[in-house]
Amino acid sequence: MQSDAAVAAAPREDLLPDAPEPGSPDPGSPDPGGPPRRSLAFAVLASVQFTLILAMSVLNVVLPEVQRDLGLDSAQLAMINAAYGVSFSGLLLLGGRLSDLYGARRAFVTGTAVFGVASAAAGLAPEVWTLLVARFAQGAGAALAVPAAVALVGITYPEPARQARLMALWGGLAAFGGTAGMLLSGVVAATDSWRWAFVVPVLVAAVAAGSACRLLPAGEPTERRGQLDVPGTVLVTAGISLLSYGLVEAPERGWTSPGALGPLGCGIVLLALFVRVEMRAARPILPLSFLASPRRGVALAAVFLGSAGITAIFFMLSLYFQQVRGYSGSEAAAAFLPFGLALVATGSVVGRLVQRFGPRTVMLTGLGLSAVGLALLSGIGPDTAYAGLILAGLLFFAAGVAMVFAGSTVSAMADVAPGQAGMAGAVTNTALEAGPALGLSVLVTLAAARTRSLGESGAADLASGYGFAFALAAGAFALTALLATLLFRSRRA
Repeated sequence: MQSDAAVAAAPREDLLPDAPEPGSPDPGSPDPGGPPRRSLAFAVLASVQFTLILAMSVLNVVLPEVQRDLGLDSAQLAMINAAYGVSFSGLLLLGGRLSDLYGARRAFVTGTAVFGVASAAAGLAPEVWTLLVARFAQGAGAALAVPAAVALVGITYPEPARQARLMALWGGLAAFGGTAGMLLSGVVAATDSWRWAFVVPVLVAAVAAGSACRLLPAGEPTERRGQLDVPGTVLVTAGISLLSYGLVEAPERGWTSPGALGPLGCGIVLLALFVRVEMRAARPILPLSFLASPRRGVALAAVFLGSAGITAIFFMLSLYFQQVRGYSGSEAAAAFLPFGLALVATGSVVGRLVQRFGPRTVMLTGLGLSAVGLALLSGIGPDTAYAGLILAGLLFFAAGVAMVFAGSTVSAMADVAPGQAGMAGAVTNTALEAGPALGLSVLVTLAAARTRSLGESGAADLASGYGFAFALAAGAFALTALLATLLFRSRRA
């Protein structure tokens, strides 16, 4: 019988069959011969992953209401908006290591419970500092739960073909969660209080934490305890947190301002020291050999681009709809409904596409479709009809980014050594979190620079700035697809 450590590793790409054997069950369907609780276990894990991503964007539309209700200044509002992402991204590698050392189920239950309690505290927060601490705690709980959930998927479904199909679906949960957060934020904007935004996270966390011990496998520790790389953990947590904070502040304060340049510089120095420490550590929190695979590097870059692109669309199109077109917050959120439907439609078939054509082909096709969608959106103007260029761009990008996340997640998790499933999930999710921080801050800065160069005379200049940023993002997706194609072809030669 295989051990938990052995089956936690994700499937090798070269073991994925092109199609099910004749007469064999569909790897994507419920297991007819296994216990029904496996399907319930995956549903619990997927619902938590979905909710943890949803929580990042659930306040987007209602931030002005939060500011009025709690009497926040601009700096405090920016901190509230950034707190979840900063702690989430900064603690992911630590969460992955703790999952591998102390057991995936224990880490999942603990992280989910912390997230749920913090969500309740955020919803009841009487003043700014309570809300800020609660948002940081939400991110800390998410950072512990997410890598453990990835490891538990591998333990629950050790069959290579089925695991690959489910990991493809797992990759799409990031896009689904982000879109659902935006839509839920719009629904909350129509209620009498922003505090309703935290009801869904509390309920999902309570159900998941309460049912985990009954439904989920134990996920026993894969190594002896007490082997945590403390110097590396401190350096990478502080480095990523400071870098994330600096990137969030840079568009608002300016890239050369002390409030942005200080955290950015300190974060870069700490991460450089982290690399040096990991090269010498006996049991590093992140073995640098894990990042040496070109296939995994391309997959992580695709995850980064996908999350950056989807966040840029949410952020800049929301502003475009409200600032240029005069939409209300609820109307702006509703404009993304077709985007969400396209994600769901593509997500329902992307697992089969991965199995039939392979994760690389799906990822590269997704990068191309995403580039087309962004190129269409780059043509927006003050009078652009929604049911034309904008809708087409949203649909192309939705289909493409769902394929990007699915193919890249399977590729990034392939060939993971036993005992590193939590770490691998943490690295993949770190790339996911880095996209919004770095990608969005750069694109917002470039969009603002474009608008200023035109004189900031009105709606046309704002639209031109957003279109310019979308054009640059389209180029980044196209270039990544081209470079990845050449890399894969040269390695086969």
